[in-house]
Amino acid sequence: NKHIIVIGGGVAGLFASVMAAHHGCKVTLFEKMNRVGLKMGITGKGRCNITNAKPITEFIKMTPGNGKFLFSSYSRFSNEDLLHIFHEWGLETVTERGGRVFPASESAQDVRYLFMRKLKEYKVDVHLEEPVRHLDIYDGNVKGVNTDRGNYACDAVIICTGGKSYPRTGSTGDGYLLAKEAGHTIIPIRPVLIPFITKEDEKTAIEKIMRPVAVGLVKEGCPFKG
Repeated sequence: NKHIIVIGGGVAGLFASVMAAHHGCKVTLFEKMNRVGLKMGITGKGRCNITNAKPITEFIKMTPGNGKFLFSSYSRFSNEDLLHIFHEWGLETVTERGGRVFPASESAQDVRYLFMRKLKEYKVDVHLEEPVRHLDIYDGNVKGVNTDRGNYACDAVIICTGGKSYPRTGSTGDGYLLAKEAGHTIIPIRPVLIPFITKEDEKTAIEKIMRPVAVGLVKEGCPFKG
């Protein structure tokens, strides 16, 4: 059987691990934190926003930038395919306003526990608190990974480390460095959703931010009220 190493125990890594094991692969999952699925617990305000039930064309429209490049990926595995698998695993879901899909229990932990049961069922070898430092690459092929505890050989590596959005859950940008080792070009990253921390009270801070916007709109001939 092929030996697959998955780096990152978030939703993508958990799903990749379970599906690879389901198809007969030996799977080793490396997670740098002390448990898997940490970020899952904060999605949807703790309810776990699993996906959206809208058609793929609507998915594409809501994707920033050139979302059309995702058509090929969605044609191979869609939101409907994802929900079909979750339902087969016994997870009940509900669809709410805007097509948002949540577990019927409204608990992200139930989704996390479901993945943990599947990891055990398919005998995925889970290594917690063991970050991958480097990839072993020979003749342009990834043949293994290095951690502080040793070297691990494999037939393929799946990088599922996420971005650099939430360091407390383990998303510290490790995957960019690993992808670069494999020869990928990394476009400089920048924040999209960020908090504003101000010295003033909330009302004063918002007024300072919005006043220049309002003036600009009026100059462009767009009346601004309120």
